[in-house]
Amino acid sequence: MKPNILFTGASSFTGYWFVNELTRMGFHVVTVFTGKDLARYAGIRAARIRLLTDNSTPVFGCRFGDSAFLDLVRKERFDVLCHHGSCVTNYNHPDFDLFHAVQENTLNIRESLELLQKNGCRALIWTGSVFEPNEGAGDSDTAFSPYGLSKSFSWEIIRYYAGLLGLKAGKFVIPNPFGPYEEARFTTYLVKTWAGNRVADVNTPGYYRDNIHADLLAKVYAGFVRRMANTMESVEKINPSGYRGTQGEFAERFAAELRPRLGLPCLLNLRMNHPFTEPRVRYNTQPVDHTLYGWDEKKAWDDLALYYRRHVIHSK
Repeated sequence: MKPNILFTGASSFTGYWFVNELTRMGFHVVTVFTGKDLARYAGIRAARIRLLTDNSTPVFGCRFGDSAFLDLVRKERFDVLCHHGSCVTNYNHPDFDLFHAVQENTLNIRESLELLQKNGCRALIWTGSVFEPNEGAGDSDTAFSPYGLSKSFSWEIIRYYAGLLGLKAGKFVIPNPFGPYEEARFTTYLVKTWAGNRVADVNTPGYYRDNIHADLLAKVYAGFVRRMANTMESVEKINPSGYRGTQGEFAERFAAELRPRLGLPCLLNLRMNHPFTEPRVRYNTQPVDHTLYGWDEKKAWDDLALYYRRHVIHSK
């Protein structure tokens, strides 16, 4: 029988990739979505959910810890809870409400975990961020933002109640993923700019960060879930690392890989005199040996270029 996974946050960029890889590995995944139906979603998030309904069992109108969620875990058995979803509204704003976020991330946490444990759940996995306090390595151990604090506080609460109930708890810490079906962030900005025959500005090239292909990150995540599901060992944390270096170096790598694949000049302007308003250096600590996961780096770049040609350049 396929291991049964309950997954929150599947509509997110990384959630989409994690669910895809879990189902590819043979897990049965139940995905919960806060919206009442697909019509409540738009844009790239709707596209991700639409694709996920083909290989997971969606439950709409269900948020972690609410009455619908409690009914679900009361009636159905799950081997692992993958609590990937968290409050992200205005996550990059200094006025982000971290206390509301922690409350939402851990709503009815004890009752939820008690019901899961009673029905045979063996483990839970929380998704953390390298931008939390005391995560990764670098020149500072502080949080990047109130959002980073909310992730850290939520983990401490989740870990406490899991331990109280005898559930194995693991934390999967993500760096900076990039890949197909991401929101319009840095890499999409680069491609859109190049497609318009313009030079792309890199405003913070001096930050030292950790970027990783989303499909490789998903393989590491699914392997972590399998390990947590199939062993008695409680593996508390994993910190996968990809391309470490300055954001300027990553932009140059990105341009070099996509230039021949897109047939565009992919020119960059590195704005070197920028202020460092965040910790200058932060990266995850466990480099991924992609040969262990059967991951093909060239294919990942090929697939990314194909995605951009179809969904970004062609749509302009």
